[in-house]
Amino acid sequence: MENHTMHYVQDYMGDNVCFGCGAHNPEGLQIKSYWEGEVCLCDWTSEEKYNGWRNLLNGGILATLVDCHCMAVATSYAYRQENNRAWDTEPTYRYATGTLTIKYLKPTPNTEPLQLRATVQEAKGKKTTVWCEVWCHGIMTAEATVIAIRVYDSSQTGDDNPFKG
Repeated sequence: MENHTMHYVQDYMGDNVCFGCGAHNPEGLQIKSYWEGEVCLCDWTSEEKYNGWRNLLNGGILATLVDCHCMAVATSYAYRQENNRAWDTEPTYRYATGTLTIKYLKPTPNTEPLQLRATVQEAKGKKTTVWCEVWCHGIMTAEATVIAIRVYDSSQTGDDNPFKG
């Protein structure tokens, strides 16, 4: 039997303490994003503490899932566009949310696994536009457009690095 280990985008994100995607935040959502072809997926199962209404996911938590997944998509896409360049090589990239426009289509269950499916719609300069859908048991419950902005590129000079210290 072949031993296959899944590699998640967040595995390459260093000392990430983000509430949504930070592997180094034990109180966070701990999302894990992975590529299948041109689609980046995230499978996530909630907990009761993230209820909005009983058995329904809180809308802010859902927005956080979409936001963090899409930032992972934008960041990893930049490396993929450079012949799948390794994350531990220079330049280092960091993205932040420019805009997040989410449409809640149906109530999202908080008791069933979710899958987020994201694709890059456009990447131009420091701006990457990502489309994301949230699915639960074959039903799309939300859709979003997220604009990710590259806020840091270690090849640039200057002391305005928000990631120092």
